[in-house]
This record gives sequence, structure tokens and C-alpha cells, in this order.
Amino acid sequence: MHPRLGNGRPDYDRLVPCRCSRQSLEETRAQRMQSYSHLGALARLTFDNLVPQGKSADPDDQERYLRAYQAATAFAAGPEGWLVLTGPSNSGKTHMAAAIAGRRTSLGHRAMFVSAADLLDHLRSTFSPGSDVSYDQLFLQLKETPLLVLDDLGSQSCTPWAEEKLMQLIDHRFAGQLPTVFTIADGVSLDDLKEKWRTRLTDPSLSRVYPLGIRQHSATEASEAMGMELLKNMTFDRFDHKRINLPPEQRQNLEQAYHIAFNYAQAPDGWLILQGENGCGKTHLAAAIANRRRGNGHRVSFVFVPDFLDHLRSTYAPDSKVTYDEVFERVKNAPLLILDDYGEHAASAWAQEKLYQLINHRYNARLPLVVTTCCPLEDIETRVSSRLADSQISLVFVIMAPDYRTDRSAPRAPAPRPAPRRSRGRGPEAQNGRQPRD
Repeated sequence: MHPRLGNGRPDYDRLVPCRCSRQSLEETRAQRMQSYSHLGALARLTFDNLVPQGKSADPDDQERYLRAYQAATAFAAGPEGWLVLTGPSNSGKTHMAAAIAGRRTSLGHRAMFVSAADLLDHLRSTFSPGSDVSYDQLFLQLKETPLLVLDDLGSQSCTPWAEEKLMQLIDHRFAGQLPTVFTIADGVSLDDLKEKWRTRLTDPSLSRVYPLGIRQHSATEASEAMGMELLKNMTFDRFDHKRINLPPEQRQNLEQAYHIAFNYAQAPDGWLILQGENGCGKTHLAAAIANRRRGNGHRVSFVFVPDFLDHLRSTYAPDSKVTYDEVFERVKNAPLLILDDYGEHAASAWAQEKLYQLINHRYNARLPLVVTTCCPLEDIETRVSSRLADSQISLVFVIMAPDYRTDRSAPRAPAPRPAPRRSRGRGPEAQNGRQPRD
């Protein structure tokens, strides 16, 4: 139809759609946007039916969820950078991600929602002779879409081809800083992802990470969770590293131990071996490292060595609900492992072999490790002590403070050797307390 001029006459130089045609065009455009988004049945997951505080009754969970909800609504209004949502199944991360895609679609903007596994299936299907779309067309669409929501990253089977395709997609959108939402699969933490993915997804200049809900622990993780519950009050804030009743040399040594552990907790790198008598504070510092890392959303495996060996033995029982491999592999490959009270276990050949396998694996893989022990390194089995004392990876610190539970003024601590170990750049120099390599 022709619009009218100011004098009421038709403007024959222009054509505009009538009301019915305009409504039909809007519906067609909305359908096209909906089809482009690939949301399908997930289009029902909107912000309107998303509870801002989440489903948990725990106040801390509610607060975390609310922060993620607010970030998601702001992102949907104006996508910028990357948004990464982590959490267990049924925590709401897929609902939140779908709501972002749905909101953008409803506003007339292009957004594509796809799970990592489906994405790879779609790419594979383009090689079929009967495919309606070429591989290049689909992959270019995924790389260039104004907003991509990639759901359940980490759930896909990671063949070399799949890994390469996902890395190409992630790298392209990273280089172009294209708005992207990622949800991480249930049972997968950011620390579990391949390093080249993790460094992109956690880049502070582009990405914001929001954890949702509390992970439901498996039988394998239950003992770790219970152990951390008992140690949850052992934080850096509660560690008295300025005991006024100590001689100056011991007080300085304890302060050095505190600062080394505090700095290590910021970015675990290499191994930290805390040595000293019972009650000197080494377990408190190790637990403080674990609590700080967990508080920042990182997975930590904290194990009391004798209990860990008992747990391994129990997996051989016919009625065990968890396998030996599940327990051992989880601890062996933990992003950060803390072995408390090494040397207090029964030194059977089996126990020595299991601990050697564990330590040797982390040594070869250069995985972060914290060990507390009352034993001088020369009293530990040679093939283990040689790795614990390797200055290329390990920092050994002897805490000279006495047992804080006693009134003894003269401590009985392992005597430090005269030649100090180098600091490896972590924390202040601790020449008084560092155990040199034999």
C-alpha cells in the first residue's frame, strides 16, 4: 500500500506493507530466527520461567546463582565477550544459556544454540552425499554467527578430529572476540578440560566464569568432601604465623612458611613439601591452600595418606560400590593433589608401590602437588624422596616451630642443612627452613 502525504493524498512513490502484511512478515522473520537458533524444544526455557535465586535452599548457592542470573540477563541485552557457566546436572546452566539465545532471537538478532556433541554430528553429516549443506557452509556459520551458545562442552567424544574442529571454532571466536556462551558438562570442571581450551575459556580479558549449584559428590569424592569438611576452618586467616611466644628465628621461619603457602595457593606451580613435627602447622597450611583453591572454584583432592591407602584396599572388596581404578585415577590426575601425613602409613611393599606410582605419575606430568610429612626426606624411600627433592619442580620447606599444643620452648624439628635451596620465585626466601637436595 501507499502511505499518505501530509495533505492526505497517497504517496505513489513509496510502498509500505499493510498491517496484515506487516504482521505476516514479522511472524515469518521470527520463524526464520527461531529456525536459525536451533533451539527447538528448548525455546520454552526463558528468563520468565527461570528462578533468579535457583533451586537450592543454601544461601551461598542462591547468591552464586543470582550473580550468574544477573550476568546472563545483562549478556542477553548486549552480548560482549564470553560467558562460561559451570555446575552439575540440573543446576540450571542449560536453561540459562537457552534463555540468552531465546532473548536475542526474540529481539530480532541471530543466535545459534548447539550442544558440543550435536555440533560434531552436524559437521560429520555434511560429508554425506545427500547433505543439503556443505561442511564449509556450516562451519563458517558456526564460526561467524553473532552469538554462539555451545552447550555441554566436555561431553563429546574427543577424537583427534573432534578436538581439532572444536579448537578451530574456539580459536576463531577467541581471536575475533565474538560473543559466545559456554556451558560445561556435568562431572567436568574447567580444570578437567584440555589446557588449550581452558586457557581460552578462563582468559580474564574476555571471559567471565560463573559456577552454579553444588556438585553432587560421587562415592569416589565423598571421602575428599568429608575430609575438607573437617578441615574447613583451617584457613589462612586462622593461621597464627606471628606467635609471640616463639623465639625470633622460629617466628620468622613460621612467617616464611605462611607466605610461601599463601603465594602457592594463588597459582599452584610445581611441588610444595612442608616438613616438620606434629602440630607445627603444616597440615593447617596445606588445608588453607585447598580451601583457597576450592573457594575460587577449582577442584582439589586432599587426602590423608593412611586413609587413602585404606580406601584403595577397600575397593577390592566384592561389595565395593567404587572401583580401584576410579579412586586411583581421580587422585592421580587431580588438578591439585595434597598428600597429608606422608610417611605415617604402614610401609608394606604394596603401599610403597601405590604411592610411588602416584608420585611418579604426577612427577612426569608435572602436576601440582603439596605434601606434608614429619619425616626427613632421607628417611623416605629413595625413588620417592629423589622426586620430592628435585629442585627443578619441588620446594621443600622445614617448619621449625614446635607443636603449638604443648608448652615446650625448645622444639624438636629436623635440622636444616647449611646450603639453602633456591626459591623458584614463589614467596620470600626461606633459607632457615628449606631442606636442600641430597
